[in-house]
Amino acid sequence: MPSNPRRGTPQPSGPQRRAVLQAGIGGAALAATGLTFASAAPAAARDAGTGGAGRAAPSGPAAPHSWHPYVQAPAERTVRPVRVLRTTGDVTEPEALLRPHGRPTVFKRPEPTAPPRWPDGTTAAASSAHAPNSGNDGNPRTYDATNAVDGNPDTFWNDDTIAAYPDVLTITTPSPVTLSGITVLSNPDGVPSAFTVETWDGSVWRTAATVTGNAAVQIPVRFETAASTSGVRITVTADQETPKGTFTRVNEVWPAVVPVEQIPSVVLDFGKVVVGYPHVRFAWASANNPGVRLAFSETLQFLSDRSDFTRSDQSGAPGRGTDQFAVPASGAHWTDTGGYQKDGKVYADGLHGFRYLRISLDALDADAPVALPWGQVAVDSVWLDFTAYLGTPDTYSGWFLSSDDELNRYWYAAAYTNELVTDTFRSGDVDPRGADTPSLRGKLVLQDGAKRDRDPYIGDLAVSARTMYLTHDDTPEAARNVLADLADHQRADGWIPPASINNYTLPLFDYPLWWVTCSWDYVLYTGDLHYAADYYPHLVKVLDTWYPSVTDADGLLSKGLNNTSGYGDYAFLPRSGRITYYNVNYVQALDDAAAIARLLGHEADAARWSARARTVADAVNAHLWDARAGAYLDSATGPARHAQDGNAIAITSGVASPERAAAALAHLDGTTKLPYGNAFMDNDTIFAGASQRVYAFTSYPELVARFETGRADSAIDQIRRTYGWMHTHDPGITNWEGIGPNGSPYEDGYTSMAHGWSTGVLPALTNQLLGLRPTSPGFATWALRPHPGSVAWTRGRVPTPHGPLDADWQHAAPGHFTLSCDSPRGTRGTIAVPTDGRSVSVRVDHRLVWSGTRAEDRGVRLADSYVHLTDIAPGRHTVQVRPVD
Repeated sequence: MPSNPRRGTPQPSGPQRRAVLQAGIGGAALAATGLTFASAAPAAARDAGTGGAGRAAPSGPAAPHSWHPYVQAPAERTVRPVRVLRTTGDVTEPEALLRPHGRPTVFKRPEPTAPPRWPDGTTAAASSAHAPNSGNDGNPRTYDATNAVDGNPDTFWNDDTIAAYPDVLTITTPSPVTLSGITVLSNPDGVPSAFTVETWDGSVWRTAATVTGNAAVQIPVRFETAASTSGVRITVTADQETPKGTFTRVNEVWPAVVPVEQIPSVVLDFGKVVVGYPHVRFAWASANNPGVRLAFSETLQFLSDRSDFTRSDQSGAPGRGTDQFAVPASGAHWTDTGGYQKDGKVYADGLHGFRYLRISLDALDADAPVALPWGQVAVDSVWLDFTAYLGTPDTYSGWFLSSDDELNRYWYAAAYTNELVTDTFRSGDVDPRGADTPSLRGKLVLQDGAKRDRDPYIGDLAVSARTMYLTHDDTPEAARNVLADLADHQRADGWIPPASINNYTLPLFDYPLWWVTCSWDYVLYTGDLHYAADYYPHLVKVLDTWYPSVTDADGLLSKGLNNTSGYGDYAFLPRSGRITYYNVNYVQALDDAAAIARLLGHEADAARWSARARTVADAVNAHLWDARAGAYLDSATGPARHAQDGNAIAITSGVASPERAAAALAHLDGTTKLPYGNAFMDNDTIFAGASQRVYAFTSYPELVARFETGRADSAIDQIRRTYGWMHTHDPGITNWEGIGPNGSPYEDGYTSMAHGWSTGVLPALTNQLLGLRPTSPGFATWALRPHPGSVAWTRGRVPTPHGPLDADWQHAAPGHFTLSCDSPRGTRGTIAVPTDGRSVSVRVDHRLVWSGTRAEDRGVRLADSYVHLTDIAPGRHTVQVRPVD
């Protein structure tokens, strides 16, 4: 859920500078005044594309469809796996799963023998035991030591000292038994990695075995010598770390060495993250109702005997992290949809976002006799019904291409990531924690992630909606549906919920501000004035009722006022009081609201909000600037730290002067650079590891800030580190929700590896590098201001309500720049071409308009090392920049 950037062309100061410093968002429309350049030719016929998916370098700036091979979406909605990665157990013809309707893949597993039991009267005690609770799924659970000897592998002992050792489990038999070893069965999220086993000889405990470096859920532990004993003591000194905490979890201890059975399984690779409903066609099965379990994961690292994420973990269904099916003898075509197969047993989640699929012949003990973990199953084929937006080349109404192959790949990878989260809102596929809502059912929406939470969050739209506007012009309703729905659930005091989760009650402090900015974004890119008028009262209420209730005497937002101490933000950070990020977001939202107000003729509101924005900006500069560090503080209280979100948006919202912008970016350069991007905090005072965490969401406004302040190559370097890392690490291609220490998924398997809020590279490359952006609703006016850096050439298209708007440029050498644009009827534009700090001449359609030191036509001016041309008429135009001797 994080932040979004802002404006484009630096002006002297104040509202005018803010209005255009944002690349494509925010600020009032530029006035069309000055020199008019008549069309040199009618608007050219636009290339519509067809083609496949793949990857190839473009042949050059003139190749009309050379961007097509970069498109990542599947060619059709039926998506099949591309390779078998591994098998275990008795599986024949696994490659047949890639070739439907041939010989089937057969899984075979003999009927298992029951594990050994302890003698009646055996007891167990532990050093500590977690208190009973609802089990995080609504099913009451106990965690007593006796669960480890009750013969039920679904119950377990859980110690009560998180990450503190030793944890001791003592088993006592009513009379001595002879043991050659034991077997420890644990939970996938609580595996003891180091422990000793001792036996009681009647007078002392004797060490029987020592285990280190264990990662197995079931581990046979053979004693050095057999022992006759009435007691076994297991002392755990380390566990595997998991997102659920570092606890010791032991499901069963068996009084014998039980070899680990190789469960028949196949791991399939779909080549990239996909999303939808899995299908399995079973040719036949043995007559005992053999069970099949499907485990899904976006990464191989978190694919095990359970999925990396499953809604059943949060909904109360006993899924144990997989989707189950009992196969009839005659075979079946199973569409994996949510629910139970029979008699409240054999549960499946349904829709999944994943790259890897593990199919195994197995069943939960609780699902007997409906499903049993043995027999034979023949699988004919496996595929996915792809449910998200299918972005093939002929659906792209906007595109991008440059001389840099890596940037091209990142642009289309972001487009594909965003397509994965553009989907219909369906009750069974959304976060089960109170996110389902009748008002969104059946509507196209932008969700936050492909696998989870699949709930539309307004902060995510701050990035993902802009990505959508620049790629597919048949989907803006996905943003409007979300914006309207959240406004329709506005609280009486003016606060707007961030999402439908928790029945629209999740308390976030920053997201109502993003609703304002995203509303302006929507109007700016689509020209939908009806939306602006319909939801203007909601805009007034959130800005004039709720945010004033959390404003202090200096005009700054202060979290904690009006009972907001428990409110979170995009990262649920424990921030309180005056926070730079909240306040510069407030400036951004006030300016965007003022633009809407002027559009609708509410001049008094516009003036009031603009004045308030200046008051907040002045207060930020007075109270939150850290002159010693040369950056804005994250918080006015507590240890000094400096955040990416506040510093970047201070620049893009126009709060920072050019001098402070330069200092803040230099501070981020010196304190946050990592091989996998720029960290969102410069130290760890807010939580351990904060300085090693990268959010592409908050990196986006920093990219905009770097481009717009003349640091294009530093922006491109940050893009290469951030998106290059994600593109080349599993699962590849798609954009991650967050990156943690050493470049890992920041919340392990729970991390969404295809997240719309991380697609900011796409609007940054189109709005900033290429330089095309709207300056008034629906692109009635537009700006073209490239920021080339060391990139040799770029070309692309943005969709507008008036038709496509095309641009391309070549930067051959310092002072040598050629630009062309082709704009639709009903629009006017401005163009700014770089001079590279040299004395240059500028010709428009072969007509000299700038001679090196002065304008040769009205409306041409030099500022910020750019020659600015105003009031560009529809049609195709060419601008040539050359050095003057």
